[in-house]
Amino acid sequence: MNLQPSPRNPQRAFRAEDARIVSGASNRVLRNTYALLALSMVPTVAGAWIGLATGLGTMLGGLFGMILFLVVAFGLIGAIGRYANTRAAVPLLLGFTFFMGLMLSGLLGVVLGMHHGSGLVMLAFAGTASIFLGMATLSSVIKRDLSAMGKWLFVGVVMLMVAGIANVFLHSGALLVTMATLAVGIFSAFILHDLKRVRDGQETNYVLATLGVYLSVFNVFQNLLALLGILGGGDD
Repeated sequence: MNLQPSPRNPQRAFRAEDARIVSGASNRVLRNTYALLALSMVPTVAGAWIGLATGLGTMLGGLFGMILFLVVAFGLIGAIGRYANTRAAVPLLLGFTFFMGLMLSGLLGVVLGMHHGSGLVMLAFAGTASIFLGMATLSSVIKRDLSAMGKWLFVGVVMLMVAGIANVFLHSGALLVTMATLAVGIFSAFILHDLKRVRDGQETNYVLATLGVYLSVFNVFQNLLALLGILGGGDD
């Protein structure tokens, strides 16, 4: 009877080692993503403050503001993607977040001018933080691959953009509420999707990972704030 232990499977050992390497790299990208995401809030707040102080946010409303936003935002997003692996990536991202804060100042000014406006802003912030923490926790618990979900979420974003452009001319309050509600759900799911991609090693550039998560967090906050302004701004 052969009592000698069977030799270790070298392929299994290599797979285990590869898994450890991928896990370590993913955790490093995730830490850098969280750190850069936190840093990106500084220029966002600065842009919003400057927009409120100067009134730029109000002046950049309407169709002209939407066109300007689309041109500048997509231009900066394209530049970040192109230079993602260079030293210019982080300054470009921070410049982009400053611009986003500037564009957000118009909505902030409207809500802050309402009764209990500052409370509504804080409530939107707390709601966004809760959603982010919930999605981040889910991304660490869910084991299945969620990459296919991104295609459907992207279709949802395109539909929201088309509806948003149409509502510039329609001025429909009901459509605005519907769009904002759907946007909160879609971009909350995008937070989960993007963080899960980082954890699974599908996104290895922390600047691009931060850009994706930032856009989702920004849109959740913006649409929560719009909903609170529409539904709760008139309460005494």
